[in-house]
Amino acid sequence: MERLLHACGGWGGGARGASLVSSVKRGRRDTVIPGEASRGGPPIGSESLELVRVSLQWQRFHTAVSHHKGRTAAEHLWLTRHLRDPFVKAAKVESYRCRSAFKLLEVNERHKILRPGLRVLDCGAAPGGWSQVAVQKVNGGGTDPGAPVGFVLGVDLLHIFPLEGATFLCPADVTDPRTIQRVHELLPGGRADVILSDMAPNATGIRSLDHDRLISLCSTLLDMAPDVLRPGGTFLCKTWAGSQSLGLQKRLAEQFQNTRTVKPRASRKESSEVYLLATQYQRAKRPVED
Repeated sequence: MERLLHACGGWGGGARGASLVSSVKRGRRDTVIPGEASRGGPPIGSESLELVRVSLQWQRFHTAVSHHKGRTAAEHLWLTRHLRDPFVKAAKVESYRCRSAFKLLEVNERHKILRPGLRVLDCGAAPGGWSQVAVQKVNGGGTDPGAPVGFVLGVDLLHIFPLEGATFLCPADVTDPRTIQRVHELLPGGRADVILSDMAPNATGIRSLDHDRLISLCSTLLDMAPDVLRPGGTFLCKTWAGSQSLGLQKRLAEQFQNTRTVKPRASRKESSEVYLLATQYQRAKRPVED
């Protein structure tokens, strides 16, 4: 992964703001159940000729956009930085649906939270980049006949294009008890080995309010862990650093044997975004002293 990113422009951050995503819509179409989907996508791989071709395409696109009328200077600056982002370019080359896939790839490289045979619940899954990574790592598509076949279930309020090896429940609110019931029905054995969350509320621009709302989402996911996450399971969620972060970390420490804060290189340097990783779930372990 590192070699690919260097080829695409080196390690670098982008400007503040929500990242643009490139949805992959290629591949064979499978049966689609209302509210759920599974679809094939292109195989993940990197070739030198493809890298050069895509780099040139991005360069031409950047040149065309930079001369587009009607954009503010700030919009031009953000878009220019975005198009130069090596993770955006690498996601295009590797056919990932969004640059955030590299965040999960790095977390998994460092901490080995995904392996063949595991059941994964991906909360806030749209557009499907994390589900792509999960399908690869848990052998959700059964592409490795010599390894156990895992299961990936993605949930989001937004529509998600189908992905082979994954089941999507959308549009659906993962905090709704009816959705939780459906999650139980879809997960093999009614439990997940790993809960992933890269979801975030729509930003208001008020930093403290956005932070509180995201912490509330993470807390809601943690509330449902006793009913969904198996003992010994893993919980990974995105947060924005702020005044409520310590309280969430304490809750995680009460219910998991190990907790840590991670900031992947794909997280933009100027962003307050961090991820809380908790492993070896054992429900409420003990109160944490102040």
